[in-house]
Amino acid sequence: MTITLHDLKFTPFIAEDEISAAIDTLSLNLSNDLSDKKPLFLGVLNGAFMFVSEVLKRFNHECEISFVKLASYDGIQTTSEVSRLIGLQEDVSDRTVVILEDIIDTGHTIEELIDILKSKGCTDIKIATLFFKPEAYTKEIHIDYIGIEIPNRFIVGYGLDYNGLGRNLTEVYQLKQDNMTNLVLFGPPGAGKGTQAEVLKEKYNLVHISTGDVFRYNIKNATELGTLAKSYIDKGQLVPDEVTIDMLNAEVDKNPEAKGFIFDGFPRTEAQADSLAELLTSKGSEVSAMVALEVDDEVLVQRLLERGKTSGRPDDADEGVIRNRIKVYYNETAILKNYYQKQDKYYGVDGVGGIEEITERLSSVIDTL
Repeated sequence: MTITLHDLKFTPFIAEDEISAAIDTLSLNLSNDLSDKKPLFLGVLNGAFMFVSEVLKRFNHECEISFVKLASYDGIQTTSEVSRLIGLQEDVSDRTVVILEDIIDTGHTIEELIDILKSKGCTDIKIATLFFKPEAYTKEIHIDYIGIEIPNRFIVGYGLDYNGLGRNLTEVYQLKQDNMTNLVLFGPPGAGKGTQAEVLKEKYNLVHISTGDVFRYNIKNATELGTLAKSYIDKGQLVPDEVTIDMLNAEVDKNPEAKGFIFDGFPRTEAQADSLAELLTSKGSEVSAMVALEVDDEVLVQRLLERGKTSGRPDDADEGVIRNRIKVYYNETAILKNYYQKQDKYYGVDGVGGIEEITERLSSVIDTL
């Protein structure tokens, strides 16, 4: 679920249980390594307060805690900026000190903290951080304990804020790419879904990703994923979801400047919907809506029978086959309709009428997202 803080929107990024598991592992390593050290933990304000609390709950030996903050001021008779440490009252000489940071990106704060601690006689300094951005890190200082490595993205939650808001969130959210509109487009056979997908992708500058087309491309060009998929197909087996999602991931990565995507033919199950959500979350985005064209069954049957007269497709010429295809569609859609309704992301659109008329109905939904 997207949240809004001040003027920015954020999407879910790291779940609370994943954060908790990372702190479990990090704290266990601290307990094993420092069992006889009676360490002094230094929590760096303001962001590390939640992380510090959870580490202390899990540390099984004697320890002390102090919260500190770096403040800047102009040095006497100089224009250079100097940092000083606020909050440290303890004697750190000959102590094992563990700096607890909520997040380390460039490493500037860590570098300054270490310089100040060394000037106070501390020779045994460990660094532990909940989140670490290796892409942004510019220092050669070794980070001893890392909870979760993350891409270089702007995040909030679990102590991290955006202009004062968001620190109290128990999950972590990343900045949403507001310009992205991602649609899961559904429609029964004969509803005109393919036609509308072509119109919408041009109107909104979206990339249309048809699962069938993606499979055919990868298999025809014998890509690594295509070869893998074909090996399952040749055995009469279903292609695993992870292979399909890897193909979709590759398609998304081919279009880094896209304003969004139309996903056609995927997802078909809740597990696939979860996988698609995880894929888009990793890109700083999310599914905006599931849009389903709604057409009466009898209208669909007549449309397909009429199409069968000119298309040459046998499945468009047999009424029994047509009705079964429609039934299969509704069985699949019912699962996903419920899935996206729970997220207030399901939109049913009347699919009867002229192409432009239906496009206008779809656009009235998309324009509100």
